[in-house]
Amino acid sequence: MSTTSLPASDRSPRLREALLAAAFTADGLLDLLGAPAYAALARSETVPALRATRGGAPLDTLVRLFLLQRPVPYERARAALPLAECIEDGWVVQEDDEVRATVDVRPYSGPEDQDWFIVSDLGCAVGGAGGIGSHEEGVVLGVGGASTTLAGITVRKPVASALDLGTGSGIQALHASQHATRVTATDLNPRALVFTRLTLALSGATPADLREGSLFEPVGTETYDLIVSNPPFVISPGARLTYRDGGMGGDELCRTLVQQAGDRLNEGGYAHFLANWQHVDGEEWQDRLRSWVPRGCDAWIVQREMQDITQYAELWLRDSGDHRTDPAQYAARYDAWLDEFEAHKTKGVGFGWITLRKSRSSAEDPSIVIEEWPHPVEQPLGEAVEAHFARQDYLRTHDDAALLADHFTLAPEVMQEQVGLPGAEDPEHVVLRQNRGMRRATKVDAVGAGFAGVCDGTLPAGRILDAIAQLMNEDPVLLRDRTPQAIRLLVGEGFLEPAGQA
Repeated sequence: MSTTSLPASDRSPRLREALLAAAFTADGLLDLLGAPAYAALARSETVPALRATRGGAPLDTLVRLFLLQRPVPYERARAALPLAECIEDGWVVQEDDEVRATVDVRPYSGPEDQDWFIVSDLGCAVGGAGGIGSHEEGVVLGVGGASTTLAGITVRKPVASALDLGTGSGIQALHASQHATRVTATDLNPRALVFTRLTLALSGATPADLREGSLFEPVGTETYDLIVSNPPFVISPGARLTYRDGGMGGDELCRTLVQQAGDRLNEGGYAHFLANWQHVDGEEWQDRLRSWVPRGCDAWIVQREMQDITQYAELWLRDSGDHRTDPAQYAARYDAWLDEFEAHKTKGVGFGWITLRKSRSSAEDPSIVIEEWPHPVEQPLGEAVEAHFARQDYLRTHDDAALLADHFTLAPEVMQEQVGLPGAEDPEHVVLRQNRGMRRATKVDAVGAGFAGVCDGTLPAGRILDAIAQLMNEDPVLLRDRTPQAIRLLVGEGFLEPAGQA
């Protein structure tokens, strides 16, 4: 698909002013459509939104034009837009007495309620009017669940340089532009770079350094303080669709991306990826991912979901609209997918987050945490990610004696639950539960519950254990010997915080 037919961004400020004047924003859409129609639009159901936009106000017109992608009367378009400029720049085209959009323009609310706009190909806004459906090679998708997940887990702190690898419609570059002095965005698809420029311009953000090419090829040996990537991670037979298929066989693209990131990170820098990985017969998936982590980096890898090979193949066949094609063709493509998995002895596919941090201390003693956590979390998680690595640094530099000499506080919004039969004198077990961040829950014994309950930063851990030993008629020496591992678990998972870091 050509890039010459895409809009020009030179006069985007004028278009942005018109969109804002009409309240064509995330909040404005919710006010106009109401919660049910707004939610239906996210499910690719357009009838409620069409009913809600039957008026002639500029906002009605813009929703129909750019979100529902329906032609609108010329006079209504002229009342909502600087129409002559929009036609000349290619945002819309005139057909007789009607106007239709050439691209999808979707309001998106930034982390500080900025009014942003994500520009993508028509019918390609994930969860939008057209859904994903069946696409030509080279199309550029809009913002979807994967995009917002990656944006949410990214550590947001001021940095000199950021790299958005595989930028697509530019949402990660847009986020990075708020806290990075210099943003570089790359993509194998030249159309994606045009859409990223449009997204940044229409959102009023600083332009990025746009480069065409695969993986790290466009940036050579340059290094960055932040790297983010929502790559084409789908494990598929071949590379039929650029926006999703890795095309390197199995999970090789994700492995290559993660391993090469270590050499492109500056000291203290973070790299965040979404990825798929194979679950292979005779191999622990955690060991597979541990081998991906580059030397000199700490890692936190979270598997959010695991699908068997039939579920996975069906998901992505539906994504590309193959379930609506000729049944024989669908069956042939399904068969090819299963052949691909058999060739790699794949029994399932995991999906999740991979975060790397370049650290001088991790060169000889890296912290690599790999876990499965399919439960709900509270986004954004960027601060929780940064806190995770700070906790690993603390635990790495504190032996048991130092741990018992230190002071701790209970993390905010941790609740205690007692689980047992009604009327029982003592609970069967106690659960500590977080109401923020990862929203973890962990079982603790009576000592662990009592210890956590009195951690307010005033007494060292060893003194607290001595008092608990006296109350429970236990040997304080034995209690001090066996408890540090439990304290490490509570600190590592964020239930307890060293008093100096709280």
